[in-house]
Amino acid sequence: MIKMFTTQLSGLMNRIFDKEEFSIEDGARLLAQAAVGEGNIYICGFGEMEVVAIEALKGKEPLANARILAADQLDELTSADRVLLVSRFSTDEDALQLGQQLVEKQIPFVAVSGAVSSDSAKDLTTLADVHIDTKVIKSMLPDESGERVGFPATIAALYIYFCLKFTLEEMLNEY
Repeated sequence: MIKMFTTQLSGLMNRIFDKEEFSIEDGARLLAQAAVGEGNIYICGFGEMEVVAIEALKGKEPLANARILAADQLDELTSADRVLLVSRFSTDEDALQLGQQLVEKQIPFVAVSGAVSSDSAKDLTTLADVHIDTKVIKSMLPDESGERVGFPATIAALYIYFCLKFTLEEMLNEY
């Protein structure tokens, strides 16, 4: 099962790179606006996706100008700030609520989530200035009972975070 999971993960990373390359570049460009200006990059991860904020702030190579966005800090954001919002699915209610508040405050943001088909007119794919799809909306492997297991949303989100970070840093080095 480990070999199958590894194969599936490799395929997932390749799909993200192939299909989301331009969105990653656009997202990095949007976040770089805060880094070259007088703003900060605020990161808000919902549920297990908090791992992205932890990596950005406490990892071996922290992201410059990064801050964790707490719910009570929203009024402190300025037009110079940018937000990276990360959730499991594009229809996550808490993420949508924050996204709507960011839109109302005119704070540009990048959303990273699994794009889920929705009856709702609004989800993160349409609400965010840039949306990057994790491509993870269901578990990857069948187990012996026929159930699916292995939902690597955090792995995909961290991969996307590093792609954003590397691209952003390349842009800043050229600036």
